[in-house]
This record gives sequence, structure tokens and C-alpha cells, in this order.
Amino acid sequence: MAEGEEDLPRDAKIVKSLLKSMGVEDYEPRVIHQFLELWYRYVVDVLTDAQVYSEHAGKQTIDCDDVKLAIQSKVNFSFSQPPPREVLLELARNRNKVPLPKAIPGPGIPLPPEQDTLISTNYQLAIPKKQPAQAMEETEEDEESAEPNSSQEHKTDAPHPTSQRVSFPLTKRSK
Repeated sequence: MAEGEEDLPRDAKIVKSLLKSMGVEDYEPRVIHQFLELWYRYVVDVLTDAQVYSEHAGKQTIDCDDVKLAIQSKVNFSFSQPPPREVLLELARNRNKVPLPKAIPGPGIPLPPEQDTLISTNYQLAIPKKQPAQAMEETEEDEESAEPNSSQEHKTDAPHPTSQRVSFPLTKRSK
């Protein structure tokens, strides 16, 4: 055995031998600890699920069927299989039937049309609507009749702006 290998726990030795059997010779020592943490977390999750299945079945202990069911549920929900090669090839053929748009020669780097880029304006500012002047006057008259001692300072005769949309188009820089 190599130096320092006697100090490793049994599980760490197993991980080390698995890495060696897969042809991985050069790795940081932390990799073994990371695999062990992943391994322990996975086992705890599977056994916790197996315990839930066992309790649901009304059993006092976890048996092999509960563990198999827990592993199968992990595989079904955690790992997904890529689509078959034939399906991917068919999707690629269909996608590649559509030709790319012609490049427009010009100065600088050719960019796609503005509607296809993420730099075009994608927002609008909406200024909130104010109450019409007539409705404001009625509201102020109601307040005055309710409070005869209130000051007249809060009244303004300034015209109220109408609702409008504001956008900021990007301008082209001249060189």
C-alpha cells in the first residue's frame, strides 16, 4: 500500500480503488472526501425514503423491497436519460433544413436583426394616471367642508399631466 493509505477509512479506500479502476490517476485528495459526502447523502436519502415506504406499508422494519422501491424512485426522478441518437439526428435534420439568413455586408461585426437580439428595447415606462382636474376639485371641496380650519396651501391650480408612455430608444454611435 502507498504511504498514508493505512490512515484512510475503509470507505475512502473503496472510493480510491473505484477511481483507480476507472483510470483516474491524478486527482486532488479532496475529491475522495467529496465523493464520500455525496455517497453518504445518497444513502441517507434512499434509506429515509425506504423508511417512509415501510411505514406506509405498516411494517416495523425496512426490507429489501422498500430499499429497491426507494432506489427506483430516486433513479426515476433524479436521473434522466438523454433521447436516443436517432431522435437527435432527426431533430437536427429538421432544424438544419431552414437556411441561415444572408449576412448583410457592412462595417464592423455583423449582428442579427434587432428584433432577434437582447439589446433592443424591451420595456416601456407608464406614468400613472392622475385624477381628472374636475374630480380633484370635488374631492378638495369635500375635504374643505369637513375641515373648516384646514389651510388652503395644499391646493394647486397646476395642470395635471395626461397618461403617456415613455421609451428610450438606443441610438447608433457615429464613429
